[in-house]
Amino acid sequence: RLMMNMRSILPDGTVTSKFFSNWPWARLWDGPQTVFFGHDADRGLQQYEHAIGLDTGCVYGGKLTACILPERRLVSVNAKREYFQYRRKHFD
Repeated sequence: RLMMNMRSILPDGTVTSKFFSNWPWARLWDGPQTVFFGHDADRGLQQYEHAIGLDTGCVYGGKLTACILPERRLVSVNAKREYFQYRRKHFD
């Protein structure tokens, strides 16, 4: 089995675990399976044809978001409080 920590895919095709706001990996995922993912609060809700990022920053006081299947309807509720202080990690 192979596991990868991937945040961005650079223009030259390099995969990196660093956050580059203009190069989310999900924009390149063309399926056919749809991937639901999180742990990307910097980018917030991401919606592509075959990739949906559901991290809307609940732990930082944002929202908790879920996708109801099979209709792919998104629902969100506000966080009750900030549970962890937000620290942005940008490399671009």
